[in-house]
Amino acid sequence: MNVEEILARLIAFPTVVGTPNGAIVDWIRRYCEAAGADVRVLPGPEGDRSNLFVTIGPREYRGYIISGHVDVVPAGEPEWSSDPFILRRDGDRLYGRGTTDMKGFLACALAALPGLAEMDLRQPVHLAFSYDEEAGCRGVPHLLAALPGLCEKPLGAVIGEPSRMQPVRAHKGKAAARLEVIGRSGHSSRPDLGLNAVHAMAGVITHAVAYGQSLADGPLDDNFAPPYSSLQVGVIAGGQAVNIIPDRCTADIEVRAVPGVSPTSLLEPVKARLFALRDSGFDVAWHEMSAYPALAPVNGSELAATLTQLTGQEPLTAVSYGTEAGLYQQAGIDAIICGPGEIGQAHRPNEYIELGELAACRKMIEDLGARLAA
Repeated sequence: MNVEEILARLIAFPTVVGTPNGAIVDWIRRYCEAAGADVRVLPGPEGDRSNLFVTIGPREYRGYIISGHVDVVPAGEPEWSSDPFILRRDGDRLYGRGTTDMKGFLACALAALPGLAEMDLRQPVHLAFSYDEEAGCRGVPHLLAALPGLCEKPLGAVIGEPSRMQPVRAHKGKAAARLEVIGRSGHSSRPDLGLNAVHAMAGVITHAVAYGQSLADGPLDDNFAPPYSSLQVGVIAGGQAVNIIPDRCTADIEVRAVPGVSPTSLLEPVKARLFALRDSGFDVAWHEMSAYPALAPVNGSELAATLTQLTGQEPLTAVSYGTEAGLYQQAGIDAIICGPGEIGQAHRPNEYIELGELAACRKMIEDLGARLAA
């Protein structure tokens, strides 16, 4: 099968984040085993979705990981001009949910697999496919925890998020949480008898916004735009009707942290302000939604030098979006971002990827394998 045919099969699996992925995992497993690869299916604690770890070459030696995620964001936008889960070709473009983010990269790795299997590899190439990346990298920590029993410590990991095949050395970290305030309902004519959860949350949000603005004072890292950590309140929900005192309110917030700053630590002042509401009679709850560390640039990285040679492009120092690369680095594995597609195409209707970039990505993976061949 060529890259386009494989991508069509992958797109046809509607692997929306947070949903079961057994069908796509089983298809990839059978495809890889037919190519002669060793495949390990690693069920997650959710029970209905799994990570995949595939090895070509001698497991007892150190090799490289080609890493990606099988989940995609929802595709309910009315602007789609065709079924988002049926691959559509128009000239040099292939349209469908996940073409860029990031089933195009998975298709390149799978298309390269038979060729890698024919090489006399002295060191292995591993494919690591995770689940629920779009929910804040929830699946890959389970894969990384199992890694010591799956292979020797990798020489490096290439995370194929869309970068137009330009290596990327760093990204920000992220943490997100849902804040919940529980008050007491009643008739709006007697606010003295109730506890207005929306009003209480408004005070927390006002504090969070002011605190978020203070993050612009530093620490600073000029490799990023903006060069500082940031905070955003993204969702607020509460209340039933204008004449009912709202007894419940929730707010979802996130922080993006420059390397060297713990994303979860940035949320602590907001958490403290939320819990202070208990002194006023409210019940509160803090629900961590996701967290992953930044990817810090590594001076003298052999992996960055290798990707520069393989792609013919000098690495970009940093991007502001996040990936699983920071978790690989946290696990002691040198990591870099490099994949086909443009990040601006991700998470939008009529997402597409260009055939030329898929060809370049497949060649990069095959050339990496050739370096490991006898």
